Amino acid sequence: GILLLINPIAFSTGIIVTVGIALLIIGLFSTIRYFRTEAAQAALGQYLVKGLAALLAGLFCLFKSHWFIITFPALTMLYGIAVLVTGLGKIQLTFDLIRKKHKKWFLAAISAVLSVVCAVVILNNPFTTTAILWMFTGISLIVEAVIDVITLLVSGSAKTEE
Repeated sequence: GILLLINPIAFSTGIIVTVGIALLIIGLFSTIRYFRTEAAQAALGQYLVKGLAALLAGLFCLFKSHWFIITFPALTMLYGIAVLVTGLGKIQLTFDLIRKKHKKWFLAAISAVLSVVCAVVILNNPFTTTAILWMFTGISLIVEAVIDVITLLVSGSAKTEE
């Protein structure tokens, strides 16, 4: 989140390039695996197709990383959906803690509410500039991470009432 606030374009490009390199490595190993595996097993595993697909995706990430930056609004929507889904998981955690009579259940509830609110804001996309979206995304990541760490520490160390 902090790196996203400092230089969102460079940070995002760096992440995309890193994913591209990882995909190239995976693709290379999968392609090599195809040629080193017995023919029938290699055909069933479709190692060559998987390897070539990973290589192409990796090259796309390396040489067309700007495409991801241009399509940021659509990617932001996907991020908003992911935050919403994690928020729903946090709602489940809140109710699990309530049912277990955990004293600090409200921390999970705060995290759940923040996740859902952040998701709604992201999905409604009321901002007009990409820079504000980057800033909001970075701040929401930082806030969520801090609350999640606090919840994790408190829920792991506190004892439940029986």
